[in-house]
Amino acid sequence: MNDFATKVLWTYIVLLLVGGLIGFFKGKSKVSLIMSSVFAALLVLTTLRGIFVESFANNLANVLLAVLLVVFALRLAQTKKFMPSGLMLFVTIAALILRNLFRG
Repeated sequence: MNDFATKVLWTYIVLLLVGGLIGFFKGKSKVSLIMSSVFAALLVLTTLRGIFVESFANNLANVLLAVLLVVFALRLAQTKKFMPSGLMLFVTIAALILRNLFRG
């Protein structure tokens, strides 16, 4: 994975964790904290060299982002509130596009 794609993924991971923490502290949602932590940890594994073969790591990161995209889209459709699921939906779309355009 090239440097830009890696930076995009690391930025997404941080935003995902921050969102989980906000959901926990503001909404008392343990599920938000746990799920954001699990997905962030899995995404971190895809960014570390030597854990997975690079092509598998890229595909796994795309699958994880696609799953999160569906989760945020369903949540947005259910709540009809842009924050936080709508914002994370757009951030996830941007991360998927940017990391795949500049993957090299």
